[in-house]
Amino acid sequence: MTAMFDQELREQLAQARRDLAAARAEGDADGVQAYEGRIAELLRLAAQHGIDLPHSTDEEEHNEP
Repeated sequence: MTAMFDQELREQLAQARRDLAAARAEGDADGVQAYEGRIAELLRLAAQHGIDLPHSTDEEEHNEP
């Protein structure tokens, strides 16, 4: 079960990053903000469950409680 949860988080994080890149490319400021929040939430969720997901310093800035 834990491996499935880990994999699901990784897949959702990858999708959120793709969506963020698309929002940036389209100049969608609201979308950028939403996807940055989604990424931060996924990173918080992973940390709460002891799952270390690779992330950038920029993503850490959006991961403040």
